[in-house]
Amino acid sequence: MEANDPADITQKITDLKLEHRGLDDAIARLVDDADADEVAIKRLKKRKLWLKDCIARLESALIPDEPA
Repeated sequence: MEANDPADITQKITDLKLEHRGLDDAIARLVDDADADEVAIKRLKKRKLWLKDCIARLESALIPDEPA
């Protein structure tokens, strides 16, 4: 995968958003479970935040630079 290819970046964004959505579901299930491990929930939330940051970075890479 070439880092500057918009199609590859778009595909990576799609994959990351899918994983992010999956973490949403997993976190919701664990939060509803009274016996859920709080550490596991925190790890999933950290992973979700990391994915959000990666998605934002990749989306900004798709925005062309404008001359000043």
